[in-house]
Amino acid sequence: MKISIIGTGYVGLVSGVCFSEIGHDVSCVDIDTEKISQLSNGQCPIYEPGLSDMLRSNLDQGKLTFSNDLQKSMESAKVIYIAVGTPEKENGEADLHYVYAVAKEIGYFIREGQIVAIKSTVPVGTGKQVKAIIQEESGLNSIQVASNPEFLREGSAIYDMFHMDRVVFGVESEGAYRTLSELHQPFQTSEVVTNIESAEMIKYASNAFLAMKISFINEVANLCEVVGANVTKVAEGMGYDHRIGSAFLHAGVGYGGSCFPKDVKAMITIGEKAGYSLKILPEVDRVNMNQRTRMFYKIKQAFGDQSLKGKRIALLGLSFKPNTDDIRSAPSLDLIRLLKDDEADIICYDPIANNQMIKHIKNLTTVSSYMEALTNADALVLLTEWQEFKEINFKEVKRIMRCPVVIDGRNIFDPKVMEKLGFHYNSFGRRVVQRKGT
Repeated sequence: MKISIIGTGYVGLVSGVCFSEIGHDVSCVDIDTEKISQLSNGQCPIYEPGLSDMLRSNLDQGKLTFSNDLQKSMESAKVIYIAVGTPEKENGEADLHYVYAVAKEIGYFIREGQIVAIKSTVPVGTGKQVKAIIQEESGLNSIQVASNPEFLREGSAIYDMFHMDRVVFGVESEGAYRTLSELHQPFQTSEVVTNIESAEMIKYASNAFLAMKISFINEVANLCEVVGANVTKVAEGMGYDHRIGSAFLHAGVGYGGSCFPKDVKAMITIGEKAGYSLKILPEVDRVNMNQRTRMFYKIKQAFGDQSLKGKRIALLGLSFKPNTDDIRSAPSLDLIRLLKDDEADIICYDPIANNQMIKHIKNLTTVSSYMEALTNADALVLLTEWQEFKEINFKEVKRIMRCPVVIDGRNIFDPKVMEKLGFHYNSFGRRVVQRKGT
């Protein structure tokens, strides 16, 4: 099937590459001429495991092309995907001006029988508005618009495409459903077929629920610290209940990325605009942001609540999660700001995201290994659970650090091991290990 995908951001690019991998003829279009040139030469602008090799393979086979020409990209396409960004406005609402601008352009070139499917994360009612815009620009009354939201996790997006939990089709006609179902048939996944509004809500509700699980276990962790319980064991005990499940029950510094923070706030504003005030989600957001502040005070507590001025604080991990270079809404951004305000000497290392952070924060010191970051450091602060950090040799680390202080924002280290080695160790929802003399 011929597909046109408008937008070569994370969602559009991964979707396009994976659709071409299963045999479809995919044309990805974007207004960014530099990015299109880069992609046409087989250079992947984002870090996602396996994506670069798959992109180049399908580019070489002619199943995947990149273009700035929307009209040419749409010419013989059966399905036209909208996959442009919906960034967060200052009030938390999703900014839809890219979506509506693309809808208007689609209206110039659309033909009878083509299906426009929205893959961007959009508020309920956007599909109808997109249809109205296309109809107005095209003069056609039989426009077919559908919602086909994505559920990809950064760092494992290719796996998620080929092992979908489900695919959601928000459609208005049997014909649109049959076409989208045929398109996804090689993925052999469960189908949820509904109207456009329900499909749009499924995306927001799914992300908001997962964010809620994270904030819930963080609230439990904060309570565990007060009453002397161990949140790791609490989460384990909860997770065996199949009604709850163990996924996303990992206490720590909180969630980040391009989806959860934005989508939680957008869902709150959807409720406000509809005249319903959501009660749980504002607290989910507040708890998440509070975890960053708690992390900062855990660092200060290690030094007797003194100013951190002149303290060399080594931050390990800058991306919001492992296996991606994405720093959007990452806990590291807020922690760096707090540490700078307290005049700490910050030194950072991330296996992939150093360059992204340097672009975002001026005069930030980054190094090329965690051992370099930890040399003469007063504290190791773990923010991202990259595999190489799980394998740190703490006997060697203690030898090169100025102070044996570890603040673990992801609960990946064992308090007993840290105690045996003589570290001050603080994590979330577990006992604080005090080194002798503190």
